[in-house]
Amino acid sequence: MAIEATFTTTDGEFPLAAVFSEFPAAEIELDRVVPTNEYLIPYFWVRDVEVENISMENITHPGIHDIRVIDDVDEAAFIRIDWDLAYESVLTAIIENDVSLISALGNESQWSFEFRAESQEALSDFQSYCRDHDIPLELTKLHALSPFTSGQEYNLTDTQREAMTVAFTLGYYDSPREATRQDIANELGISPQAVGSRLQRGTRRLISSTLMQLEQ
Repeated sequence: MAIEATFTTTDGEFPLAAVFSEFPAAEIELDRVVPTNEYLIPYFWVRDVEVENISMENITHPGIHDIRVIDDVDEAAFIRIDWDLAYESVLTAIIENDVSLISALGNESQWSFEFRAESQEALSDFQSYCRDHDIPLELTKLHALSPFTSGQEYNLTDTQREAMTVAFTLGYYDSPREATRQDIANELGISPQAVGSRLQRGTRRLISSTLMQLEQ
């Protein structure tokens, strides 16, 4: 089942954070029409700057090999960047895992990344890679591309399905566990007690609708 997830970060170590040292009021958007491959996202847009005299000559970062202005269109600068992928960032996490970047938008205070994965396992692997390599990303939104079949077929309520999906994605069901009920509660904006109730009732319904049905 394909899913989409949105992550945010306020960490200043993402390579393009260096642009804000020169243009603190800028907004950056990675170009979405370029496929993810060995030439990972080579273009981005810079908005809310004076594009007539914009220059990238003073932008330096260990994650950037080369960066230069290509053009300006509709008061936005179109920039070419060659990443140095020896530097660990969300970009290396994309390369090493089966996820696709749909969009990325950033300003001086925060970045927002939207990803698509073909399965919950792929997204979970991506999150584990980020944790293992100290890449700080916070999951803020998670949804399926099409309605979850497990809701009606397995007699789960919407809240139970959501809690179990977030728990699975965060690694709550892994061994050893990668997340706690408090982590799930933080994502859902509810109490750990409510999380426990939704997981317990959802698991009971799931088992009743699958394993118990198979035994009949």
